[in-house]
Order: sequence, then C-alpha cells, then structure tokens
Amino acid sequence: MITGEQLLEVFAAYNPQIWPMQFVAYLLGVTAVYLALRKTAFSARGIPAILAFFWLWVALLFWLPSVLQGFMPGYFFVAIFLIQGLFFVIYTIRPRLHFGSPPDLKTWMGLGMMLYALLGYPLVGALVGHTYPRMSPFGLTPCPVVTFTFGLLLLSEQKVPKGLLILPFLYALTGFVWVSIGMWEDIGMILSGLVGTGFILYRDSRVPTENQVNGGWSLNIPDKKPPVKMSHEINRSSSS
Repeated sequence: MITGEQLLEVFAAYNPQIWPMQFVAYLLGVTAVYLALRKTAFSARGIPAILAFFWLWVALLFWLPSVLQGFMPGYFFVAIFLIQGLFFVIYTIRPRLHFGSPPDLKTWMGLGMMLYALLGYPLVGALVGHTYPRMSPFGLTPCPVVTFTFGLLLLSEQKVPKGLLILPFLYALTGFVWVSIGMWEDIGMILSGLVGTGFILYRDSRVPTENQVNGGWSLNIPDKKPPVKMSHEINRSSSS
C-alpha cells in the first residue's frame, strides 16, 4: 500500500500530464447535472455516456499506468472501473435509466453528492493542504467519480438495476483506506456509498413493478352499479 504523501505525488505528476482535461471533465459534469434535472430527450443516453467516459478514463488512464509501475492492487481497481464503465456503455446504447426528479429528499441528497464531487473535493482538499497539482481532479480520478455517480443515480426516476450499485459500493468502502492515509476529502465518498446505496435500495423497494402497475390489484374500482329495476318491471317479470 502507498502512503498519503506518495498518493499526492501521483496527483502532482498526473495533473500536468492530462491538462486541460480538467476543464473538459467539469464541462461534462455540469452537463450531466443539467440533463438529470431538466429531463431532456437526450438524458437517458447522455448521462450514462458521460459516466462511461469517466469510469473508463479512470480505469485506463489512471489505474492502468499505476499497475504498469508496480502497484499490484491496481489490477483490482482497473477491473472495477473497466467493468462499471462498460455497464454504462451498455445503458448508453440501450437506455434504461431515465432521469428527472421532483424536489424531494432523494433529489436534494443527489444534488448534495454531485456538488461535493464537483466543489467539495477541492475545497476540503485545500483545507487539509491538498492544493493543485497535489489534488484529486474531478471526473478523472476514482473517488470524485464514485461520489458523482451515486448522486446521479439518486435522480433516476425508475428503479436502478442493482448491478450498477455493486462495484461503486465496493470502491466506496476503500475510502476507509484512503482516509487512513490522510485523504480526508474521501469521507464524502464513504458517505455517498453507504447512504446512497441504502437510500436507493429503500426507494426502489417502494416503487411498484410494471406488473403491479399495469395488471395488479388496484383500488381504482369503476363506479358502475347495476340498474335498479322498477316495481312494475319486477311484477311483469314475475307474472311472465
């Protein structure tokens, strides 16, 4: 395992090498927030496409070089981010995630996580002495990507496939390791993984399935009553 100082040195070398991708990442992040809140026709494809870009970038351009330099745990992290990125590619081609949420608790929680990924990471990092270039850039390093992903999934209108939660949740748990070596800003990722996963599962358990909505039991009983026969009609039918 590496130390906090070694990880900051990695960021110090990484940030100048990828310049000016930091601006591109922020542009994509703001676009994803807009698409999630405005619910455009492009949202169902655009948001998974942006997430796919972030996860695949981290897999191939952040973790893979660390593996080639001898960081053996990087194999596990490459696999997590590569597989999750491919999941989002699939959901880009065959959109099943639909966004656009009313201003309720889950929406504010999602917005809070996304804002933390966009702004909280650099601010908290600066408070503990992690300033540019010795800092974790948004969208291009693992922890802000995981936090941002949970924020977006909380703004999904429909149930989130549980397969999309497993790998982000597993990586969020590694935040305890990063915090232990001095990366205090990663407390936000831990909270997003624990709270975000729990809240999504709870919310989805209360959302009726398609079968329940279309063909299940319902209280909407049609207000139709059989016609009441008049007394002369009753007598006529009895006499016949």
